[in-house]
Amino acid sequence: MTIEEEIRKYGRELGADAVGFASIANYRSPKSPDLKTILPKAKSLVVFGYREIDGALESGNPRISMSSRLAVMDLAKKNDYLMARFVEDRFKSQSAFVLTSFPLDMSPPGMGLEGDISLRHAAVAAGLGNFGRHNLVIHPEFGTRVIYGAVLTELEIKPDPPLAEDLCNQCGLCVESCPAKALDEEGKTDQMKCLRVSQPYGIGGLIGYLRKFIGATPEEQKSFLRDPLFLSLYQAPSMGFQYSCYRCETVCPAGRKK
Repeated sequence: MTIEEEIRKYGRELGADAVGFASIANYRSPKSPDLKTILPKAKSLVVFGYREIDGALESGNPRISMSSRLAVMDLAKKNDYLMARFVEDRFKSQSAFVLTSFPLDMSPPGMGLEGDISLRHAAVAAGLGNFGRHNLVIHPEFGTRVIYGAVLTELEIKPDPPLAEDLCNQCGLCVESCPAKALDEEGKTDQMKCLRVSQPYGIGGLIGYLRKFIGATPEEQKSFLRDPLFLSLYQAPSMGFQYSCYRCETVCPAGRKK
């Protein structure tokens, strides 16, 4: 069995729906740092794809949708570690991995908006898909509904070829359906517009609530502490990214099974 076959088999056994390989020379992300600042002798990326649950995304219940997302992210986190350990133990090659969420670099200018590794660009480099009009990666089987994880390693792994077929039909449904109007400019996602709608219990929502709370009277503050919005903001830090909008995913026809 080749190195590639061993790693792909192990990734599948861990629960990944797709496993791809990229040379770091083929990884091109305009904003993320040089991969060699993470692992100086890095040569390859192992990229995993995990399909999301259709019924959960389309449930109309934000807690159900978010629970599904968090479950995928937890699985990705565990598997990133297990794969990095497997590569180090089996092939004696140092490895590192990047999580799908926190921790993020909160220093300027990125302020948490740029990952140490762009998992979207890693997925494209590993032949797992290509970018759609919504600036998400479209997988040939699972469409847009995929969460990615990656392991960076010093091991020399034969890269998978890039996907030649353009999987986006340019229907524009993602642009029309975006409640934040964050996709109006082609090739760009206005992150701040997106976050204001998709993460109402994120840092922006918390800062806005604290400003109101500090300026309120003691009686008003008592009322604020019973407000469901406050309770949701209180719950959020223990859970990570609480997305409340999945429109760009749910309307995308790519990979739909019905």
